[in-house]
This record gives sequence, C-alpha cells and structure tokens, in this order.
Amino acid sequence: MTQIFLSVAAILGGLSVAAGAFASHALREKISERCLRRATPTLEIFETGARYQMYHALALFLVAILISRTESPQPTLVASGWLFIIGIAIFSGSLYALSLTGIKSLGAMSTTGYAYAPLGGTAFLAGWGALAFAAWNLKL
Repeated sequence: MTQIFLSVAAILGGLSVAAGAFASHALREKISERCLRRATPTLEIFETGARYQMYHALALFLVAILISRTESPQPTLVASGWLFIIGIAIFSGSLYALSLTGIKSLGAMSTTGYAYAPLGGTAFLAGWGALAFAAWNLKL
C-alpha cells in the first residue's frame, strides 16, 4: 500500500503542477473570452482544481509515510488514502472538465440538481476524517 500511495501521490502532485502551468499558459488565451461571459471565470475554476489536487496529493503522501511506519496499517488510514484519490478524481476532474467544456452539471451549481464537484469534496472530507481517526489511534 505504501508504494501505491507514494507513487500515486507523486504522479498526482506532478500532474497538479502541470495542470497549473497548462492553465497559466495554454488556457489563458483559449478561455479568456468565455470567462467574460460567466460569473466565475473558467481559468479560476481550473486553477482551483489544480490547487486542491496538490493539497490532497501531499495528504496522500503523508498517508503513505504513516503506513510505512506501522507494522499493519489501520483500515481507516488506508481508507483515507483511497478517499483522497477518489476526491481528486471527482472534485478536481469535474472542475477541469467544467472549465474546459462549460457543462454546468460538473460544478457545484447545477440546474439539473446533480453536481459532481460536491461528491469529490465529500470524499475529501471523509478522507480527512478517516486520517484524523487513524492518527488518534496510531502507534508509531
């Protein structure tokens, strides 16, 4: 589990940097006109996805380090790692897709009553809760 989480954390952290650079350089020109017609600029939405991806890639890295320091990892610690991965995929992924496509059901405010970003945010919150529970019971 340690190697999986360390590898995924490193990949997601690197992709977060790449996404931020992509937003700053390649997207700025392409979506600037769309930004003028929207209440929340699409570049800002994309950068929010990249920022949360980096935060949670670092959290996943911490989970991997904690797992490596225990003889048998707690299920809640492993669950927190998976919840961070799921949260990144759903939250950041939906914000990237929203900013690139303009499909509103991908964000927090949906006219259909269903949105993906809040599901990813819920996974993040559950991941932090599982990490807190695991940390309370951790024996290093």
